[in-house]
Amino acid sequence: MKRFLGTVLAVAALGVPGHAAPAPVPDDIPIAMLVDLSSGQVLHARNIDRRFVPASITKAMTVYSAFDLIAQGKLRPEQTFTFSEAAAKEWRRTGSTMFLEPGQEVTVNDLLMGITTVSANDGSVVLGEGVAGSLDGWVRIMNANARALGMTQSHFGNPNGFPDGGRTFTTARDLVTLGRALTTEHAALYRRYFGHRGLRTNGFAQDNHDPLTGRVEGADGIKTGFTNQAGFGFLGSAQRGDRRLVLVVAGAAEESQRDETARALMEWGFDNFQSTQLFARGAEFGSARVQDGSASEVTLTTDHPIRFSVPVGATRKLSLAIAYDGPLRAPVRAGETVAELVISVDGMEPSRVPLVAAENVAKAGFFRRIRNALVRLVS
Repeated sequence: MKRFLGTVLAVAALGVPGHAAPAPVPDDIPIAMLVDLSSGQVLHARNIDRRFVPASITKAMTVYSAFDLIAQGKLRPEQTFTFSEAAAKEWRRTGSTMFLEPGQEVTVNDLLMGITTVSANDGSVVLGEGVAGSLDGWVRIMNANARALGMTQSHFGNPNGFPDGGRTFTTARDLVTLGRALTTEHAALYRRYFGHRGLRTNGFAQDNHDPLTGRVEGADGIKTGFTNQAGFGFLGSAQRGDRRLVLVVAGAAEESQRDETARALMEWGFDNFQSTQLFARGAEFGSARVQDGSASEVTLTTDHPIRFSVPVGATRKLSLAIAYDGPLRAPVRAGETVAELVISVDGMEPSRVPLVAAENVAKAGFFRRIRNALVRLVS
């Protein structure tokens, strides 16, 4: 059910009226996406629902899964896991590595640093086996997390993105969802482990191949990927002030092309769009109907400021609508996401911002439910 607010806002940006310059993405890069997380807006999109092989970008899900376990208290950075003899036969110095040796004990902290900074295949395997007892068990955790995040077009067949006959695949839209989760759900852990320019492990110094960090203002990750099948890809992010942008570039034929495009696209997003705060945290947006509740409606609000980006120099009219599957079924908890604010503007993809319940609505008692049923019957 959609419930419209019937509100139109005129948002004027500074500068000369006009439109954003075309996104600097070459025609021969098949997949690209840029999203402003502060508003949820898609600023640029090309084949964002086309499935592709993510290669080492897969490790972003391995890291997210570890962060989630740390947040739950089920995994500690100081824990140690061992590079088993069996795993070492397959993964010792295979592809990107942190140069682990068979039988070596490594802390979770060092494994995560190796995975995020030097794309360690061996580190990913040690972490997965250590946590879940087997790589199959770890992959189940990864895929369960993908489903929980709403990454409906993704599947992971291993923890590091090594070629697996096509079992591992994703889309740009799903990777942006993962980037959002990493940077917002686990912000402190994200700052701790991402954005390092290099790492020394077991006596070997290596650079991070991230094309943004240290080169683009505010950039701090996230993960590159390359195989002969996948080409060169990147899931990246940068924050300036209260704006964070996340991008995906995939299928580039050359590393330099991927890197230059990622840098240009990120700068384009910051330079050509101006973010405007539309509503403060706690703003109210009407109500949603509640079935069999102690109240017939619940107030809708936001637990964070709502922003919207418009091309610099343009004046655009925004229309707002509330969307939810309703009526909601009691009980409803305060703070529970129950609806979306849909922000639409001509020429841009609508932005959908979560709205939460402002108060608890308990399940109605017996007599209240009878009364509600009679009211519905009459109406």
